[in-house]
Amino acid sequence: MDEPSEMQQMIDAIRTTMELLGDGETSTNMSAYDTALVALVKNLEEGDGPQFPSCIDWIVQNQLPDGSWGDPAFFMVQDRMISTLACVVALKSWKIDNANLCDRGVSFIQENMSRLVEDEQDWMPSGFEINFPALLDRAKDLNLDIPYNHPVLEEIYTKRNLKLSKIPLELLHATPTTLLFSLEGMADLQLDWEKLLKLRCPDGSFHSSPASTAAALSQTGDKECLAFLERLVNKFDGGVPCTHAMDIFEQLWVVDRLMRLGISRHFTSEIEQCMDYIYRRWTQKGLAHNAHCPTTDIDDTAMGFRLLRQHGYDVTPSVFKHFEKDGKFVCFPMETNHSSVTPMHNTYRASHFMFPGDDDVLARAGNYCQSFLQERQASNKLYDKWIIAKDLPG
Repeated sequence: MDEPSEMQQMIDAIRTTMELLGDGETSTNMSAYDTALVALVKNLEEGDGPQFPSCIDWIVQNQLPDGSWGDPAFFMVQDRMISTLACVVALKSWKIDNANLCDRGVSFIQENMSRLVEDEQDWMPSGFEINFPALLDRAKDLNLDIPYNHPVLEEIYTKRNLKLSKIPLELLHATPTTLLFSLEGMADLQLDWEKLLKLRCPDGSFHSSPASTAAALSQTGDKECLAFLERLVNKFDGGVPCTHAMDIFEQLWVVDRLMRLGISRHFTSEIEQCMDYIYRRWTQKGLAHNAHCPTTDIDDTAMGFRLLRQHGYDVTPSVFKHFEKDGKFVCFPMETNHSSVTPMHNTYRASHFMFPGDDDVLARAGNYCQSFLQERQASNKLYDKWIIAKDLPG
């Protein structure tokens, strides 16, 4: 029998990868920040050591040459700063400083604090303005030599106060919002953990965030939070991703890329399985990044709407009303930051699949997103933390 052609080998490799989609076996890169927050959880039985010592090992093994921690492939100041601060706090908390890891991390923070205002808001990691000030408080308690009064921090604290003022505690305790992704940054608030545990996702996490779930575990000792984190730590050998799982997001983007590359004909049955999976999880408020998360977003919703319509599924555009606010369209309900390029681009693409008799919300969304994208293009601000593309700035 002849050896498979190079083309067939690539097709088979893609099929093998697609077989893993939806079962939680794939994930994003490891997050130094989230790993550090998980490492801070005290042993639930004894309390005098870490619950997850393999997370400490991961931190020790993954410091970068410049003394920082963070994404090794792409330098974003805010990502490196919050990741480095979190890792130093974790190491100092457990009195670990092999090879002067902490000193090198602190030096990186000192040298780069002024650069925090250099990055555009589009590069800001999710929850940064909530979590960075909280980490600074931890660092101060550990007597770390950090410039706590640096002028750039004033703007970050202002953003934190503004964001928290938008969502009162009563709402936070009663309704799933994106703030559940950043509970680790709210230690100074009077959180009612008994109420918050009722908002936990079915997989045991808080908004699919290991860091937020670690904070909940530290406060409550909840067994479901513990089980979620144990699964991740064991699965990824001590490191954890920033979000898990990503089953809906992964399947949508894989199908979209196969179609845009013009090779979807080789994966007809696999794509059909993906779209069936997505349709079963379609709700009146759209889609989230995974099947467990109750907080839907316009990015996954727009991509799902367009692909489902392209493949003949019956979905209505009324879901986009959930993301319309004061004449604008936002990625998340109650969002305080301005929208990013990627969600608006996907919504604009979705608006092209309007049928006769559809609710005019899709036309409004298309018009808004077109103006938004044209303005960004004119000002050469097409960069976006959600996507790194060859021909886009950054």
